[in-house]
Amino acid sequence: MASPDQGPRIVIIGAGLGGISAAIQLKRQLGFENFTIYEKATAVGGTWRGCGSDVPGHWYSLSTDLNPNWSSFYVSQPEIRAYWEDLFYKYELPLHTQLGHMVVSSQWDSEAQLYHITVKEIATDQTKQIDGEIIINAIGGFMNPVFPKDIEGVEKFRGLVWHSARWRHDVDLRGKRVAVIGNGCSAAQIIPEISADPSVNVTNFCRTPQWYLPRSDAGFLVFRKDNRFLIAVARQFLSLYIKRTAPKDLVQSLTPTYAPGCKRIIVDPGYLEALHRPNVSLSWDPIKGVVGEGIELKSGEVVPFDVIVFSTGYSLEAADLDVRGSKKWTIREYFASQGGATAYLGSCEPGFPNFFTLLGQTNGPKIGLAIQLIKPILAGKAKSFEVREEATDRYNKWLQNRLARSVWTDCNSYYQVGGEKQTKIVATFPGPVALFWWLTLRPRWNEFIGVGAEAWETERRRAVVRRRVLFVGLVAVTAGLGVWLQGKPLVDLVRKILSLVVV
Repeated sequence: MASPDQGPRIVIIGAGLGGISAAIQLKRQLGFENFTIYEKATAVGGTWRGCGSDVPGHWYSLSTDLNPNWSSFYVSQPEIRAYWEDLFYKYELPLHTQLGHMVVSSQWDSEAQLYHITVKEIATDQTKQIDGEIIINAIGGFMNPVFPKDIEGVEKFRGLVWHSARWRHDVDLRGKRVAVIGNGCSAAQIIPEISADPSVNVTNFCRTPQWYLPRSDAGFLVFRKDNRFLIAVARQFLSLYIKRTAPKDLVQSLTPTYAPGCKRIIVDPGYLEALHRPNVSLSWDPIKGVVGEGIELKSGEVVPFDVIVFSTGYSLEAADLDVRGSKKWTIREYFASQGGATAYLGSCEPGFPNFFTLLGQTNGPKIGLAIQLIKPILAGKAKSFEVREEATDRYNKWLQNRLARSVWTDCNSYYQVGGEKQTKIVATFPGPVALFWWLTLRPRWNEFIGVGAEAWETERRRAVVRRRVLFVGLVAVTAGLGVWLQGKPLVDLVRKILSLVVV
């Protein structure tokens, strides 16, 4: 566990992919061991039946620990979990991890240049106070289940009810009538899995149709509204897949009217094929609420069920975490002032020194950026780094201008604040991962406020000068050789080039 006797302490919140990856890079790149991971679950990983990756499996492996043994292009959850558990033990992370503990609050102390952190043990509800100079927030985006606000009466149901994020693995579904509310990615994975048993009768309640992509043809699309030709081609291709795969009487209701990509495209795990099964039915009838024996429709009909599963998505807001920074506002208050989650390169928020956020498939570049900002702190050459407000505003203005020209503005989805299309888009990056990697490749140090970093700044400037002198020297030698061969004086040329060096 982290100790003040061993120098700066790092607190990592969450033992998911982001937290494990950050811990591994602290050890590999910096040889740093004085960190603690706090994970509120009692184990690493775990989720619904049938869960798997809807992106190629290699995205779920580290470049430092490649896995050539994935069983398929799209990998199942047990296989992904096994890979990350192996890494967890390979790098001896259990020695740095406290399971069953969650960070509930943190307060930045500007004088001491560290966070005062409150940690709660889930089993006993007891809290303790710790300090940490650096926090890596790796909670993830899909942690807090969302239940539809307009579906009331869940507490009246006499059967079993849960959200897909809190799957009841202890419940045997054989012979049961199961309602699955929602038809997004998790529902598309759950329904083929549980309906494989013909004794399980499944009804899927849907509101909005989804676009589906065959797994064998999955690729990358550019989701810009002004690329009408590409959108038209994608719409035609995906519509044809639905027509060929789904039951004929459901094709019209299953085909969306919005542009492909507005909602997350579902890489079909067998959902459309499962709709052919006699024990699976689809319902577009609006739900009024939940009653004792099942679900009441707005038509007045009551459909009886034994189990209700909500596959209705997640909130991207970390409702359980209260972080107060150098400007005395909380991170939620800062987000509210910006109309939704806002960060510099998705990683740093102004007013929150030494606080790094990891979220999504861009975690690799974000960790690389964080490591570079952390390194001088661990070396004792700086106390803290905090991104400037103007840098954050400039980046987010660029970001939102690009997003405004995308198809993500055309419908309601989790990409937006509150899932409403008229709000700010907060959950996607408008470009390829390579672009994001380039933006995070090196810190732009002038966009950060450094405290106690005078020695570091001096050292950094000297290093810049050395690199420039070396570059100019190489240019001078190369150019001078050519001049010398022409019989012209070299000294004047070298002096002229060296005058261009800015110290």
